[in-house]
Amino acid sequence: MSLKQPGPRGEPIQCFIRRDRTTSTYRLYLGLTPALAGNASKLLLAAKKVRKATRTEFLISLAANEFSRASNTYIGKLSSNFLGTKFVIYDDQLQNPKCSFNKGNDGVLQMVKSKVVNISYELNFLRTKGPRRMHCTMKEIPNRDEVEQKDSLVLRNKAPRWHEQLQCWCLNFKGRVTVASVKNFQLAVDLPCNSQSMEQQDDVILQFGKIGKDIFTMDYGYPLSTFQAFAICLSSFDTKPICE
Repeated sequence: MSLKQPGPRGEPIQCFIRRDRTTSTYRLYLGLTPALAGNASKLLLAAKKVRKATRTEFLISLAANEFSRASNTYIGKLSSNFLGTKFVIYDDQLQNPKCSFNKGNDGVLQMVKSKVVNISYELNFLRTKGPRRMHCTMKEIPNRDEVEQKDSLVLRNKAPRWHEQLQCWCLNFKGRVTVASVKNFQLAVDLPCNSQSMEQQDDVILQFGKIGKDIFTMDYGYPLSTFQAFAICLSSFDTKPICE
């Protein structure tokens, strides 16, 4: 399974994320839940949260404990603005620079950084109750002709419904999320209402939610890659009180 290629169409890939608060790390595993996967859980990606003076970064790696940008396991990062309301996913790859005869250019591999997804959380100045509102813009779409002929693809979180008996906002996670949290979300393609069929409105591209202390599920499919889906979910772990 290529972690930077789009997920499959049809049934989503089901994964779970384990958070370690002491080391500020997050590990993504293939499987339904830790209880069902046990020791056979396959590590897909790992991330480390790094706080800087003006932003927060999540460094993403193929290895569980190696997050250096110089490592060949480092594949990209998620970077926030100062308020934690806007994020950019960078796909970092080692590439050969273009041939040049400038002094000092010895053809050594260099890091090339490209923006692949922008994430934005809406501000909540009125302090209305409910989950966070967000949307994601994908800069590059594989097989673009199959995705509404757009130059970019916008994903928006599905609006939950208020449950009178439970007195809370609810989404249908089909049993994959069991603990209420502002971090929980479902993303679907943002199309004009008059152009969406009922099937398209219910077509969840990515869903993320809590199932226990520091354990979360992540289910995703086309056109998101594992790397993109994981990075989007990581944005939910950053503190953003003005959005809640």
